[in-house]
Amino acid sequence: MTVSVDASSSTQFPSDAEIRRILVERIDLQRQSLGIVVGTFGAAGRRVIAHGQFGAFHARPVDGDTVFEIGSITKVFTALLLAEMAGRGEVGLDDPVASYLPADVAVPERDGRQITLVDLATHTSGLPRLPDNFAPADEENPYADYTVEQLYAFLSGYALPRDIGSQYEYSNLAMGLLGHALALRTGKDYGSLVRERILAPLGMSSTADAVLGDMNNRLANGHDETLAPVPNWDLPTLAGAGALLSTANDLLNFLEMVLGVRASPLSSALATTLATRRPMGPGNEESGLGWVISGSGDDQMIWHNGGTGGYRSFLGFLPAKGMGVVALSNTSTEVGVDDIGAHLLNRDSPLAPPPRVRVAVAVDPAIYDGYAGNYPLAPDFVLTVTREGEQLFAQATGQGKAEIYPESEVHFFYKVVDAQISFDVDGSGRASGLTLHQNGRDMPAQRVTG
Repeated sequence: MTVSVDASSSTQFPSDAEIRRILVERIDLQRQSLGIVVGTFGAAGRRVIAHGQFGAFHARPVDGDTVFEIGSITKVFTALLLAEMAGRGEVGLDDPVASYLPADVAVPERDGRQITLVDLATHTSGLPRLPDNFAPADEENPYADYTVEQLYAFLSGYALPRDIGSQYEYSNLAMGLLGHALALRTGKDYGSLVRERILAPLGMSSTADAVLGDMNNRLANGHDETLAPVPNWDLPTLAGAGALLSTANDLLNFLEMVLGVRASPLSSALATTLATRRPMGPGNEESGLGWVISGSGDDQMIWHNGGTGGYRSFLGFLPAKGMGVVALSNTSTEVGVDDIGAHLLNRDSPLAPPPRVRVAVAVDPAIYDGYAGNYPLAPDFVLTVTREGEQLFAQATGQGKAEIYPESEVHFFYKVVDAQISFDVDGSGRASGLTLHQNGRDMPAQRVTG
């Protein structure tokens, strides 16, 4: 893909001073991160603007060579690995994933159709976001103890809820399975394979699935939403879903290759990741191989974001305008950096307001007994509410359990994400349903048990 760009105002980023002002506000005033690095590429060349420091107890300034976990941006590289291997003839996009797994693994099928590699890469396989036997011993490193044996056991016992290819459902499981299958095909582990086939040819020497060499000296500490340090994540089995770490400079190099303004030995594979598309829903968003494709025409944005326990990330570009943005944060907050990346690419896309400060109040814990139960938000996505002593917890299918805190007797909020729950309570104090408020959406659910 070759892109020509001009220097009109529609292809210009805000000034360095304006970008820095956004970062200062996000870090110093809103306290939504400790360190953010933004990289831009466009008609005027590339720039890196950074503000903040490595960590709560590490005052070193972040910069374009600072290493961050990039979470689900890893999926872009897993899908690129699929395209590269398909270009070699080692796999076919339409090959059943079962072809690359042990014979005793019964990958679910539906109406005679098998899950293919392209189904996994476009999140249309019918597999859920996470397997139902995902039960981390350590919530601060949730993927660390999920084993290959557990993965195979889940696949062998799972019944697909809908036709393969019929509906988009974002799935860490699917992309982790894709990375695992590609690794088995070559007899290598995922990390070695992606470094050999993708990262080394692209010259991305500061990107890897583990902290290698001098990356350790440049690794920013990760922090949770309270700005407290947290451990880095390990993803031994589902590495293809989110194991990579990288820098703004490496990701800018990658964007330049995707946009065709920097030579790349993987240009054909990169083109395949963008050309292979499936609809994501009733709107005009599509899923490429690993990419989210939003809008059309000159303002079409192709992107992905990422988040781990201590980091948030965004990678996006406008192909028609030859503009790209990288944004990396060493703090995992709901506001994150997605809005910064989207705003820099399109100034009509607003910056997110700071999260409302919520304060827990004292209520009688006895009322929690009337709230415990299961609340299906979707056929395969249930919010389970439980009381433990004087605390109330909520756990969504495939996710960790989190405490929810009362703002009143019926209104509760999470501290780990920007989300709230309102209970519908009858005269006896029993909840008949609830509404989950998150990302601007109100999602009601009726109580079915408990």
